[in-house]
Amino acid sequence: MISDEIKLPIRAATEIAAAHGIVADRCDILQNGSTLVLRLTETLVARVVTDRNGPRQGVEWFARENAVAIHLAYHGAPVIPLHAELPPGPYEHLGFAMNFWQFVTAVSEIPDPQEIGRTLYQCHDMLRSFPEELPELAILTESVALLEDLERRKLFPVATLRLLETRLVSALVFLRNQPMQALHGDAHYGNLINTTDGVLWTDWEDTFVGPVEWDLASIIWNARILEEDQMKADSILLAYRAAGGAVDPEALHHCLIARAAVMSAWYPILYPDPSPERRMKLQFRLDWLERV
Repeated sequence: MISDEIKLPIRAATEIAAAHGIVADRCDILQNGSTLVLRLTETLVARVVTDRNGPRQGVEWFARENAVAIHLAYHGAPVIPLHAELPPGPYEHLGFAMNFWQFVTAVSEIPDPQEIGRTLYQCHDMLRSFPEELPELAILTESVALLEDLERRKLFPVATLRLLETRLVSALVFLRNQPMQALHGDAHYGNLINTTDGVLWTDWEDTFVGPVEWDLASIIWNARILEEDQMKADSILLAYRAAGGAVDPEALHHCLIARAAVMSAWYPILYPDPSPERRMKLQFRLDWLERV
């Protein structure tokens, strides 16, 4: 049963599709959070931002994502492509920003760590030729700015805010002097899918210019720190290097710290009513940031 709060964004997506000659024959909800992901036909998936009060409004984020996704798909990167039967957009209708993607068939097997490292390098390799300007270290600078809003809304104790600020600013000082290129920006397990076509990367909304170690820290953070699965983390890094990538250990260390601070800063925005498990993970990251 479709809840009332998502009926309007569903209508917005189906009306955009219909305006381009595509009639929705289903409405399968693949994800329902601050972003609503809908399968509208056998091949068409809509991604609609439903959080109209969050820090990211308008279509600027989707426009960057679309440009990067188009570039990568054109060069044969392992990514989910935008849907070929609609202009790339992004679109805004009934107050909702959205874009449209090709449906891919997921498989149940957990992605192989070596495939993750190899495909991430392929994306990085092809991103080096991305011709458009991207913001520098965007999610880090955005997170620093977000702390002021968190303090105003009393979403974290002052001591926690100062901890996050200290770690973020310190990382920024170091990383601004490292080699940079276009990145995924939010390269965690939730943004890759193991499919019948192999491991494919998706959700390029956070793309920015920074050191490649940022994406590597993002994909290995849980394994390296939370789960203490050093074999998995090392397999990803070794495969990335074997494919042709270089990894600076000091830059990776700073990125691991920055990643924990970024994830913590965004928790009250992404999870306004977190489960006990999410609260435990947040506290684990904050405790780790204190120790590190």
